[in-house]
Amino acid sequence: MSRQPSSRNLKRKSVEMPAKCRTQGGLRGSGRILDLSAQGCCVSTNGLFVRVGLKVVIRPEGLEGLTGTVRWIEGLRAGIEFDAPLYEPVVDHLARLHASGDDVRIDQLYTKVPGC
Repeated sequence: MSRQPSSRNLKRKSVEMPAKCRTQGGLRGSGRILDLSAQGCCVSTNGLFVRVGLKVVIRPEGLEGLTGTVRWIEGLRAGIEFDAPLYEPVVDHLARLHASGDDVRIDQLYTKVPGC
């Protein structure tokens, strides 16, 4: 599936956070949040089948569930746009706690890294 950079989520923070995932149909799975911004995240799951446009709940370890919509899927990874943006200081705090590397720009992701 081909994805194009958009004005949303121009900068995401690279993280490694365990999370539980649930689809609107009740399917449940576990996964990891691989990057995070106030508007969304990239989630890698252990085979949870989803489709673009599906409503999901992502519950990072130790946090309330975050509702959103699947915007793209590539292999076992999915891009989630949150229904309500996260407070930026919360994003910064989570990024510090669960840092996995340098911050990345969405336009870099499309040209350099397959997946998220």
